[in-house]
Amino acid sequence: MSVLEYAWVVIKELDIPYWQWVVWVFYPILISFLLPLVLLIFFYGSALFLQIYQYRYRLHEAYAHDVWDGARKSVAAVWFAQARVWHGYELIGLEKLPNQGPGLIIYYHGTLPVDFYYLTASCLIKKNRHIRAVGDKFLFSIPGWKLMMDVFRVTPGTVHSCIDVINRGHLLGIAPGGVREALFGDENYPIIWCRRTGFAKVAVQTNVPVYPVFTQNVREAFRTPAIGKKLLRKLYEKTRLPIVPIYGFFPVKLRTFIGDPVFPRKDETPDQFSDRVEAEIQQMIFKHQRLPGSILHALLDRFPWKQKTS
Repeated sequence: MSVLEYAWVVIKELDIPYWQWVVWVFYPILISFLLPLVLLIFFYGSALFLQIYQYRYRLHEAYAHDVWDGARKSVAAVWFAQARVWHGYELIGLEKLPNQGPGLIIYYHGTLPVDFYYLTASCLIKKNRHIRAVGDKFLFSIPGWKLMMDVFRVTPGTVHSCIDVINRGHLLGIAPGGVREALFGDENYPIIWCRRTGFAKVAVQTNVPVYPVFTQNVREAFRTPAIGKKLLRKLYEKTRLPIVPIYGFFPVKLRTFIGDPVFPRKDETPDQFSDRVEAEIQQMIFKHQRLPGSILHALLDRFPWKQKTS
């Protein structure tokens, strides 16, 4: 008789329910792994709550002024807390954005633009300015998202509608690379604008400053698999459906850099202006990003000794 068979005979003779015995045997192991996980979730939730709680007075004022303004700032406080706790988020150059008046924010599009959400939340919390945004059309087809798009003033963004937003004195965020740059870029951070110059037409016609924005390690937070990417690119170009799988949400260090404003020059065409802005963002990538990007190094950037040398 084997050891397992003998143990089974003993269990039956002692009249112990099988699953009760299994739980009893593995209980210490489960507890030793689950308790640290529960404590980690508790500490993370506590840190998140305290990050939000410090802005309670601003949230109270926002709700007293307008219920939707209060809702926006409440969501922004959650995103801001998430950014600080999960990614150790830093925003460098926020003072360059005007306290009043229009401006265009042109940013590099990561696999998921969480950095732009963090930038929007930071600007709303710290400067009390809401950055309007241009989003891809498929976002408006996702069930349940329409209200969120309306509250946060996200639009599909034609040249005419963008000019209207600028003329009303707002900040407007645009990622010219859009979904194509998000899904088909890689750790070498290529800029994939494919001659999309709509933002440049808006800037030239309104003569507003353009603020180039890049976030360090943004492509290490989320990734897309390299396998099958060429085929998926062909399918995307035909269907415009974001069918590329995404993985990640790694707690890497994120730093957003806001560059100096770029103004359209006299008699400059939209194509020429677009090339200048693209060159500015490319320079920011070379200056602030380790190439090729590395998830491991981006995680190590969270540690103080790495932050001092970054």
